[in-house]
Amino acid sequence: MSLVDVDAGHGAALGGALPTQSGELPLTRRLRSLLSWPTTDSDPVTHLVRTHRGIHAGTDPAVLRRAYTIAENMHRGQFRKSGEPYITHPLAVAQICAELGMDTTTLVAALLHDTVEDTRYTLQALSEDFGGEVAHLVDGVTKFDKAFYGKAAEAETVRKMIVAAAKDVRVLIIKLADRLHNMRTLGVRSAASRERIARKTQEVLVPLCDRLGIQTLKRELDDVVLLHLEPDEHARLARHVHDRPGWDSYLDSVVAQARVALRRSRVDAMVGPRPRHLYSIWKDTIAGGHTAPYDLPRISVVVDGPATDCYAALGAIHGTWRPVPGRFKDFIASPKNNLYRSLHTSICGPQDRTVEVLIRTEEMHRSAEYGIAADFRFPRSGSSSAAARAEQLDWLRRVLDWEPDAADPAQFYESLRCDLAEGQIQVFADGRQVVLPAGATPVDLAYELGSQRGDHCLAARINGRLAPLSSELDEGDVVEIFTENDGDNGFEAGVAPRGPRKEWLGFVKSPHAQMQINRWFAEHTEPGITISDKVRLGRATIGLALRQHNRGLASDLPLLRLSEELGYPDLETLLVAVFDRVIEPDTVVRQLIDLVDHRQ
Repeated sequence: MSLVDVDAGHGAALGGALPTQSGELPLTRRLRSLLSWPTTDSDPVTHLVRTHRGIHAGTDPAVLRRAYTIAENMHRGQFRKSGEPYITHPLAVAQICAELGMDTTTLVAALLHDTVEDTRYTLQALSEDFGGEVAHLVDGVTKFDKAFYGKAAEAETVRKMIVAAAKDVRVLIIKLADRLHNMRTLGVRSAASRERIARKTQEVLVPLCDRLGIQTLKRELDDVVLLHLEPDEHARLARHVHDRPGWDSYLDSVVAQARVALRRSRVDAMVGPRPRHLYSIWKDTIAGGHTAPYDLPRISVVVDGPATDCYAALGAIHGTWRPVPGRFKDFIASPKNNLYRSLHTSICGPQDRTVEVLIRTEEMHRSAEYGIAADFRFPRSGSSSAAARAEQLDWLRRVLDWEPDAADPAQFYESLRCDLAEGQIQVFADGRQVVLPAGATPVDLAYELGSQRGDHCLAARINGRLAPLSSELDEGDVVEIFTENDGDNGFEAGVAPRGPRKEWLGFVKSPHAQMQINRWFAEHTEPGITISDKVRLGRATIGLALRQHNRGLASDLPLLRLSEELGYPDLETLLVAVFDRVIEPDTVVRQLIDLVDHRQ
């Protein structure tokens, strides 16, 4: 008999899905009264609803109130290290998402993002109450239990988040909002904890934010990381920004003159100061070896028109002030890899002071501020939006290409950290544009074009000239890869040994290339096994044990119920325990059968 006839409603919010007919449970009636709260300033959800409806006017706030009520009930009695009720955290995370302009589904998931991890509310219950879309987002940011997974928990959590983001990028946006609020309130932690969390934020989450193009979040994350890693420098820069004499009046003068120049050239545009955040000033100060903070005045020009008007605006600015040689960058013709587009120039402004100028359209400005979130804040129809999003997430596709080869979770985390830490370049090969880490070589490119190309790479031409395989590629290079398998490549197959060379590991940059080379030399050894593998094999083990009793498993509901009764935090942990023989599969199956038969 199949194990399908269990109570499908088990584990729903607060003991069951909210009924709509008479005969409701008292707790349900209380919930319904809470859900009908008036929208007043005393209502903790009011500000969230107002922010959300200010951007998405037609949305119904009822589901937000229902999500908040469940989250508040589940987290009741829990407190943050600051002493505040825990519910203040998910509410703040949802508020950050609302200010980004995210959709209602994201806000609901943000309100509930810690319930599965920290309360008795199960993923199955959440799915029944709010649907599979919300459940996927919450599951994507839910951490593995350290008590069961030990040191591998953090790395496997990041891996799980990245894989979940491949299906829905909103997982990463919720995680970034979660970390931003935690960083805002990091002051209550010990000095060691502050440094550890700030360092990990700097290594992984800030670069993730940059890859997603969400500069409005990245600026604040950058500054709060600087506060906790370099508090003295943060204080010095804050004093510098506060005490700059004549700064505002000088910028006002530049802005006024720029407006006149643009009107003369019949370019309709908004012009204003564009202050830099503290981390940006600190980075340029350190990079240039300056003793005093290196901070140039900066303005932005946002044109009301097509991209061609940006070049007209550039002409107007350069016609008014002399451009500084070597300081012009055209990110419209050649966008950055996160699709950032803008013209950057520096001019010798009034009083012979160097002034930086950014020129972009309104759409470019939105994309620069909100990145991937702009699609939710400013919805666009048509295939162009989907194509742009796919291009913006090309780095995520590349991570997922090499993720299966990282059997060890620590190896995956370290490879991801290194990949994110590197800058990126674009080169041309096989008639297409290829994104690679800065400092990449022809071998990295060969593996990006395919594992076989990489394994059998013999030589390369860079911009028409033969070059060593260890040569660092530059932005815009045109590269040809020659392999052992090419029929007419001008090389003899016997000149070099077949397969990759160990010395390649000394110069390749991309995690994909490193893993493919290591895999070549280690294929005779038993590969490592991930938690995901253990979950899959644990499930298969239970299935085989059930067959010996002429039973089958038609859904996960009985296993979910059993994992709760056995004290495991979630089903995945039970399945890992079965694989590791912490609990015998026959024991699990006997208890599973007793559980189902008892309830029939």
